[in-house]
Amino acid sequence: MKYFKLPDLGEGLQEAEIVQWHVKPGETVKADQLLVSVETAKALVEIPAPYDGVVSKLFGQEGDILHVGEPLVGYEGEEDAGTVVGRLEGGGEVQTDSFFIGAAPSTREHLAPRATPAVRQLARRLGVDLASLQGSGADGLITRADVEAAARQSRERFGGERLRGVRRSMAINMARSHAEVVPVTIYGDADLHRWPEARDPLIRIAKAIAAACREEPILNAWFDGQSLALKVHERLDLGIAVDTPDGLFVPVLRDVGGRSAADLREGVGRLRADVRARSIPPQEMMGATLTLSNFGTFFGRYANPVVVPPQVAIVGAGGIRQEPVVWEGQVAIHPILPLSLTFDHRAVTGGEAARFLGALVRALEQPESV
Repeated sequence: MKYFKLPDLGEGLQEAEIVQWHVKPGETVKADQLLVSVETAKALVEIPAPYDGVVSKLFGQEGDILHVGEPLVGYEGEEDAGTVVGRLEGGGEVQTDSFFIGAAPSTREHLAPRATPAVRQLARRLGVDLASLQGSGADGLITRADVEAAARQSRERFGGERLRGVRRSMAINMARSHAEVVPVTIYGDADLHRWPEARDPLIRIAKAIAAACREEPILNAWFDGQSLALKVHERLDLGIAVDTPDGLFVPVLRDVGGRSAADLREGVGRLRADVRARSIPPQEMMGATLTLSNFGTFFGRYANPVVVPPQVAIVGAGGIRQEPVVWEGQVAIHPILPLSLTFDHRAVTGGEAARFLGALVRALEQPESV
């Protein structure tokens, strides 16, 4: 038997949840025929067959999570690449073919607890941390019964449903941010009274962020906390947070500083439509160098938006309000846009962040986009 592994799905995508199988064991498939639909942290991805063959085995059921490099489909074939011997739960030996295609070795970290591959897969599906269990098998081997008992006890204690898909990925990313980033948030207001009547807040904010990045480029950067390396980007690829019933998506608006307002407006519309239709390509969700959360379209003034590594900053835009201000020695009513800037203090100084926010406010207060 030959095995097709879960392939590399793109930058930073190390796991995927099986959404729907399009083939079944015993079925003959052709190259490029759709095998399975999976969901990553970025989008739905359809994986085709790598070549002609007969499907012998499917690894995982709908709802299971696989990591890049783990077996996805077993093929019947004549090629014999040798075998390896492993031990099954409860004793005995099993021989399995060692020929794999489709990806490098699994990206899943090796786990210290002793358990067979089948038990590890069950633990992943049930959300059980093997490191927290004491194995009841020989020499401390963790058994299927151990995992099922732990999952049952966890459900009884808490109840509820496991997060899946986009919401699960959001929880993982937020936990990673909390563990890695040293966040600081500063706030400011932009007076928009010079704007023309036909306002386009999102595009104006995006263009103003690009202008601020030209004054303080370090906010438009990625930071590697392990190697303590900082990569400053020449162009702004802006992540635009989009709220959906399925969770938060962040498609990327490319080269904001180098495009016209009309072109950006069309690009934002296309990204939003693709997100809502769940048809956005995975590459359109990757590579943001800085993020904008325009939460004010719903409600709220200021926030502490969360920086997601490797980015070092995120801008939050609150709701525009009519407020009294002192203008030319008189009290006047102007439209005021509240702004929040969270930055990673490991990579960005307070002075750099303050100068960036000041540049952002100045750009927004101009009559036209800069």
